[in-house]
Amino acid sequence: MTAGSPKHQIDTSKPHPARVYDYLLGGKDHYLVDRELGEKLADFIRVGAEQNRAFMHRAVAWAAHRGIDQYLDIGTGIPTEPNLHQIVQEIVPAARVVYADNDPIVLRHAEALLVSSPEGATHYIEADIREPELILEHARTFLDFSRPVALSLIAVMHFILDEEDPHTIVRELVAQLAPGSCLILAQASLDAFPEAEEHVANTYSSKIPFRPRPRAEIVRFFDGLDLVEPGVVTGPEWYKDTPAPALTPYPGYVGVGLVP
Repeated sequence: MTAGSPKHQIDTSKPHPARVYDYLLGGKDHYLVDRELGEKLADFIRVGAEQNRAFMHRAVAWAAHRGIDQYLDIGTGIPTEPNLHQIVQEIVPAARVVYADNDPIVLRHAEALLVSSPEGATHYIEADIREPELILEHARTFLDFSRPVALSLIAVMHFILDEEDPHTIVRELVAQLAPGSCLILAQASLDAFPEAEEHVANTYSSKIPFRPRPRAEIVRFFDGLDLVEPGVVTGPEWYKDTPAPALTPYPGYVGVGLVP
């Protein structure tokens, strides 16, 4: 299937989260304004970006091994191999994956996102998580919501400010998931780096709306779900049938919740 049409042009006058994230991961699909911001960020933020990806790989592989063959990944970002569909289709070749992001530069890379296994399929939507119903409307044409879906929200909710009601957004998305579905989420937090609050405010948050949250607020995203062990923990602490990752400093929390 083809990707949706772009809603707006790429703005290179200010940094964008997906492009800064690409820089932090060592990618090449960013602009000077993104690189300048990325170079100002503390090293633990770069490590956090790498650990976000590693957690996503472990969590979606776990979901695929459980037999989940449908995935909705919101806040996809610029493709960094292996992509989500490459992980899950290695395990479940017929898996169907919908990617959604609000940065038009991601649309330019949709062809890479859409290279699926022969048995499976991928699709891309240009949409904002602040419009959950729009995302769900498009996703329903590609995914069967009467069966389990893995909803992936990796490093996206910290870009939703409190006044935009992030917990309601997640609740609306999860409410559409069938029993046996799961929420896979990673969110920034400075609980372990209180001394860095001013640095983050003066660098990142001054350029991009950004809301790191304490663990208690992140746990609330999983209200009504059955948390998978080990619960809401730092990224390197969440692993299942894989070797334990190195416990590097991680500015955030992650978790997986099952829809009962």
